Amino acid sequence: MSKHASVVSPPPNQPPAAATKRSRAKASRRTALLTEAARLFAERGFNGVSIEDLGASVGVSGPALYRHFSGKQAVLEALLVGVSEDLLAGGRRVIADTTNDEDALRSLIAFHVDFALSNPNVIHVQGRDLDSLSAEPRHEVRTLQRRYVELWVGVLSRIHPELEASNLRLRAHATFGLMNSTPYSTGAPKGHASSASKAVRSVLEQMALAALEAPAITG
Repeated sequence: MSKHASVVSPPPNQPPAAATKRSRAKASRRTALLTEAARLFAERGFNGVSIEDLGASVGVSGPALYRHFSGKQAVLEALLVGVSEDLLAGGRRVIADTTNDEDALRSLIAFHVDFALSNPNVIHVQGRDLDSLSAEPRHEVRTLQRRYVELWVGVLSRIHPELEASNLRLRAHATFGLMNSTPYSTGAPKGHASSASKAVRSVLEQMALAALEAPAITG
């Protein structure tokens, strides 16, 4: 559930620079909490992690976490809704920045592989703990995911006009499974500098492209 922060002026006795510094520190702590939450939820499962565990992971008390989130459910919601929003927005940017469908497909693959290599914990949490969300944010995540899939189907339908949308949707989902599961199951390291990460990236991109560009099987 995306909420845009309103612009709030600092109190009269608080210099703007101090307010900005405090806001940055709060945003940094919130990001750190989400990163650690992804790691802990991936390791122990949502139900195996307490508010105290989340706070301790970034050096604050459990009650201090409530300055950033209303509770553990809100942490999971921010994590899973946020990543779904980022995927959809990123996919739209990729398509907008390309001039033909073949380039768009390759760029979408590269974008998603980068996401998978950078966020294996979040992917694992989403696959296992999505149902731990309450109904409204769970519906939002699934809606965002469907819209992301349809971006791929739109590109694929112009590359494969002979195939039905259901077939293209199946190809997209199967390719997501390949790209999402491999980094976590192989323990592929994060970051672009690692030669191991580069090797995994190359294999995933080549296999994904081969799967999506394969001609229709008849008979």
